[in-house]
Amino acid sequence: MASADRNPNDYRHRDRIPVRRALISVSDKTGLLDLAKALAENGVSIVSTGSTAKTIADAGIAVTEVSQITGFPESLDGRVKTLHPKIHGGLLADLRLVSHEQQLSELGIEAFELVVVNLYPFVQTVANGAKGDAAIEQIDIGGPAMVRAAAKNHANVAIVVDPSRYSEIVAALPTGGTTLAQRRELAANAFAHTARYDSAVASWFATELDNEWRKGAGQDSSNESKNPGFAQHVTIEGELVSVLRYGENSHQPAALYRTEGDGSVSGIAQARVLSGKEMSFNNYVDADAALRAAFDHVEPAVAIIKHANPCGIAIGDPNAADPIADAHANAYVCDSTSAFGGVIAANRPITKIMAQQIVSSFSEVVIAPSYEFEALELLTKKPDMRILQLPPNYAREALEVRQISGGLLVQEPDTFGAFNPASWELVTGMPASPEVMRDLIFAWRACRAVKSNGILLAKNGASVGVGMGQVNRVDSCKLAVERAASRAKDSVAASDAFFPFPDGAQVLIDAGVKAIVQPGGSKKDQLTIDVAAAAGITMYFTKERHFYH
Repeated sequence: MASADRNPNDYRHRDRIPVRRALISVSDKTGLLDLAKALAENGVSIVSTGSTAKTIADAGIAVTEVSQITGFPESLDGRVKTLHPKIHGGLLADLRLVSHEQQLSELGIEAFELVVVNLYPFVQTVANGAKGDAAIEQIDIGGPAMVRAAAKNHANVAIVVDPSRYSEIVAALPTGGTTLAQRRELAANAFAHTARYDSAVASWFATELDNEWRKGAGQDSSNESKNPGFAQHVTIEGELVSVLRYGENSHQPAALYRTEGDGSVSGIAQARVLSGKEMSFNNYVDADAALRAAFDHVEPAVAIIKHANPCGIAIGDPNAADPIADAHANAYVCDSTSAFGGVIAANRPITKIMAQQIVSSFSEVVIAPSYEFEALELLTKKPDMRILQLPPNYAREALEVRQISGGLLVQEPDTFGAFNPASWELVTGMPASPEVMRDLIFAWRACRAVKSNGILLAKNGASVGVGMGQVNRVDSCKLAVERAASRAKDSVAASDAFFPFPDGAQVLIDAGVKAIVQPGGSKKDQLTIDVAAAAGITMYFTKERHFYH
């Protein structure tokens, strides 16, 4: 069919599109000049704004200011510069349509094939303490408009918001331009980018309004730990990392997504798999629980987890030749039967000696900040064992999110940020000796990793018996004592919540426990205090519980 006979509103197929004209406006100048140089060398005309244009021009690369295109100067302190038909017409024209091509020609507008934009650093500005108008000035308007316009029109325009992807564009230039599949993926990333940005702004506004309300109510707006401001809207963004073999069970499809964006932290989802089989859904759940348990401790620590519960947790003897290997050995003997096929997490680099201990049994996953070379050589000889290395910026999320039917539950994580044993209340018995107090402190930290109802017995910086997940605290006490066997004698015990009746504490006392740490707060606390006093054991109240569901 001749072009004259073509319906101007019929779509034409466009796959690979040469890049002839690019619009660049970035706050993050990372990689900017390398990109601009590559564009210029491939004959691409560059249009830019403000400081971006100046940076490009100062490098001796030809660039056209947006104001030369629009015929209108940047105004209102830079608030208005790209919001103009000669810019957005070039972004939104769907050149699959002859009618759009004709309109551009009639209006004297040139199309863009590439848009490179990243937004004002709103999150960083707020994180650095900006408030009020100073924060509001970092709310980008023109940037998101350009990003969204180009992303919508990805059939014709490639939109890049991440400097790490500049190399893809550079590689595409000499091959005839970008492909439709490439532009579609870039568009998806762009919409996710603006969604995160808008969510950050919305969260900031919600917090500001909450603070204003508190001031009006006479409350202390700075006391975030007691009265945190939760945003009116929560947006959770994730990037698909891999489709897993299956979920918790073989009939459940599953996938791993990695959270991304400003302010996100790195954790198990960002860990590198150095060796071994593909990680499963349950592997990730257990590995994350193991990391939490190991990193609850300041000292070198190892946690061995099975089905999200600890088989053993221990801290290394600071006088040992190899503290992290010492921690692993002591964690393993707590329940070596359950540790078979478990997940091991260490909060220190894994040494050759610890690796030798690990390979003597079977473990599903080992994860640590790093590995000694000889340790990695040993571990990788076990082809079925997954060896993971944590990213250097591993940290807990600022908020924990759990999905429930019809919604989400959001909470601050249970941490030991204000941990202070000096504030514990001695309710009966003699003050603990330094050695016993060390074990009580360890047990109190370690019991947070135990699914409630949780009881943990400890001796010499290691768990010796764990009772978890029971529907009453007495059964958890019985289970911890049963698993500890003879090791219960002269151990200490930690309970993640108060004893509602004295019977649970009595089980521990009868097994030979010499000290107990628990939150207190039961209406029948005095009954539990009385049985502890009658047995002559030491008991502390922390006035803080550590339920873990």
